[in-house]
Amino acid sequence: MKLLFVHQNFPGQFLHLAPEMQRLGHDVRALTDAVNKTTSAVPLWRYAFTAEKVDPAATRLGRNYTTMSDRGVVVARAARRLRAEGYVPDVIFGHSGWGETLFLKEVWPEAKLLVYAEFYYSGQGADVGFDPEAGPVGFDQVMIAQGRATHLGQALLHADAGLSPTEWQASRHPAALRRMIEVAFDGVDCDRLAPNPAARFTLPNGRVLAPGDEVLTFVNRNLEPYRGFRSFMRALPEVLAARPDAEAVIVGGDEISYGSKPVDGGTWREKMLAEVGGALDLGRVHFVGNVAYDRYVDLLHVARVHAYLTYPFVLSWSMVEAMAAGAMVVGSRTAPVEEVIEDGVTGRLVDFFDIAGWSAALTDALARPEAYMAMRAAAREAVLARYDLRSVCLPRQVALLERLAG
Repeated sequence: MKLLFVHQNFPGQFLHLAPEMQRLGHDVRALTDAVNKTTSAVPLWRYAFTAEKVDPAATRLGRNYTTMSDRGVVVARAARRLRAEGYVPDVIFGHSGWGETLFLKEVWPEAKLLVYAEFYYSGQGADVGFDPEAGPVGFDQVMIAQGRATHLGQALLHADAGLSPTEWQASRHPAALRRMIEVAFDGVDCDRLAPNPAARFTLPNGRVLAPGDEVLTFVNRNLEPYRGFRSFMRALPEVLAARPDAEAVIVGGDEISYGSKPVDGGTWREKMLAEVGGALDLGRVHFVGNVAYDRYVDLLHVARVHAYLTYPFVLSWSMVEAMAAGAMVVGSRTAPVEEVIEDGVTGRLVDFFDIAGWSAALTDALARPEAYMAMRAAAREAVLARYDLRSVCLPRQVALLERLAG
């Protein structure tokens, strides 16, 4: 099979699948944005995209589609050059989120096109309007949010199939599109993440943490409300006051992945420290920024308790990885998390906005590790059964690609 992956930040969600297809003997290539400096064993082609400035007043609903379709045009032109050089893939697998796949069928109509359908935006029922602290949602905002799905629907309509990582994320698509979508999680390397009593994590102050220490972890790509950073920080003073030996390790940057910056400027970390920092023992709160993956795995291995919160939105790998690593996960009672964690069986669920509930649940899990050993073991077994990279997820994804290729 000639297989072309398309992702502006390759490998992205194809981190494990692309090399696996190579290992199986297929001819694997990738097309990515020129600003992506990743090196890969997969041969890379690059396209150069610069978004045009769009007048927000003139294109209130259409500005998102303008940007995404403009990128799709650039990618299609790059694809035409590849076709002129004689390259014709059997299967194209691209992420639909940035418009890259929109016009590829116009270049390679004979190729099968699979789109990674990560999230279908809508004005109601998911992230929009979930957080009352973000302010009331007017009807214009509802329409703008629903309008963000325009290129996502078009991408699926011109594809042969879609793939979503979770049932809930697939379910966000309209029924006519949902029928096109198969569900397969990206996969968790449960061998690499298996509990490791020899793991160590060195804090910025030089202290070395080990399994058995009273460690509370919180991990995001960036620290922001979409991933519950406000709720976590508001719960933290009571937790640290109740547990004087606990150390809180917080992974994440100060940029914005989802949502927006504080309206009064600064970062969400600065804002939350201004709000609750006076009640915290800051010597036991460690902001470590973004860390290398090996160091991140070590952190999960020394974690006694891992807090994970999200709006009704895309599920993070980190929560499932924490479960695989043997941490006790306390998660938000939101649909993406409820699909994975069964409350009281494979973890604990707390209402996203229940600060007292978060403080109590995190404190108890830190204080009584022996009471949660069975839950931690059950969580790892659930991940092995449903989300293991080698035995479950990769075989499912490979089978879909090979079926599409015929």
